[in-house]
Amino acid sequence: MGTAGEIDGPTTEGALGASLVAQGLVHQLRRAHGQFLHRFLLYFSAMNLRPAEFSALALIAENPGRKQSEIAGAMGVQRANFVSLMNELEGRCLIERRAAPNDRRSHALYVTPAGASLFADARKAEADFEADCLERLGGARARDQFLVLLTLLFG
Repeated sequence: MGTAGEIDGPTTEGALGASLVAQGLVHQLRRAHGQFLHRFLLYFSAMNLRPAEFSALALIAENPGRKQSEIAGAMGVQRANFVSLMNELEGRCLIERRAAPNDRRSHALYVTPAGASLFADARKAEADFEADCLERLGGARARDQFLVLLTLLFG
């Protein structure tokens, strides 16, 4: 029988048996997501960017003039959620929508000068964040293996 300090044994009053939960994929992914978000927000706090905003800004900066539907598809974001995200970035004057040249029903996306300036700062924060993650993972090889595993799991 476990003591109050043990996690993996039977519970006693005041103790919490959590070994099966702690070893579960769902629990570990939820915890990893929480830690990822916390660390991401620390690195990107000066820019006031959330992960989805950074990803959208990066894709638009690297693919100016692409349709909203293309950027949303690359991000794996549903249309309604993407429109809200674009409204937020446009409201902050970081991106602009223009009528798509060959399809007036669609919008082409562009980064504004203010968006480009913020994105330059965000790239620096991304490099620092990546370096921190790389160190925690134990190097580039472990990072590459981790990305392969994530792709196998969710890709």
